[in-house]
Amino acid sequence: MKLPKGFLFDFDGVVVDSVASHHAAWNSAFNSLFGQDLPVFPKELAGKSPMLIAQYYCGTIGKENQTKDLYLLKDKHLDVFFKTPTLLPGIQEITQFLDQEAIPYGIASNATRQFLKNSIHHLNLNFTTYFGVQDYKKPKPAPEAYITLAKALGFEKKDFNDIWVFEDSLTGTTAAKAAGMIPIGILTQYSEKELKNAGSQLVFPTVLEAYQYLVN
Repeated sequence: MKLPKGFLFDFDGVVVDSVASHHAAWNSAFNSLFGQDLPVFPKELAGKSPMLIAQYYCGTIGKENQTKDLYLLKDKHLDVFFKTPTLLPGIQEITQFLDQEAIPYGIASNATRQFLKNSIHHLNLNFTTYFGVQDYKKPKPAPEAYITLAKALGFEKKDFNDIWVFEDSLTGTTAAKAAGMIPIGILTQYSEKELKNAGSQLVFPTVLEAYQYLVN
């Protein structure tokens, strides 16, 4: 098969399992600010911007006016009490393959840029181009994140329909589709049917299976 021109990656749930990292930071920030344990995280917020998540948590206790306070404190805790996420299968293999083939790739995430930087450093990953939520005016599900990354990698709009985007959330899949790119689903949290209904053209358990599909 002819390889796509470029590969764009979401981060949480695609490159790493960071559930424990984010939960620990949200929980410590929420407890520090309000003296309460963190409410249960609803699945439909997966992939959303941290500000929207902060708004949800504050809304559960009628403290919507402190949304920004919680958002900023969580970001601080995520950095100061950094907990290295778990690398998911296939990332080292596919990035080495893309380097060998001289195919551009990078990360566009709704996570914060500092968390991406810390994680990439501690896990010794090959990603040199990455964007976090502070880099966009409109985070996912808007297409800006992936358009910003694609342009930074040297692509023009005419190339977008030949770029794969690895996504595990419906939020990110919607963003990739809206950008005119090819969403590729990763089964971290949603079913194959849910991801395909959102626009995924192919679905794999992890990036490892996607890598094996590409090389075979």
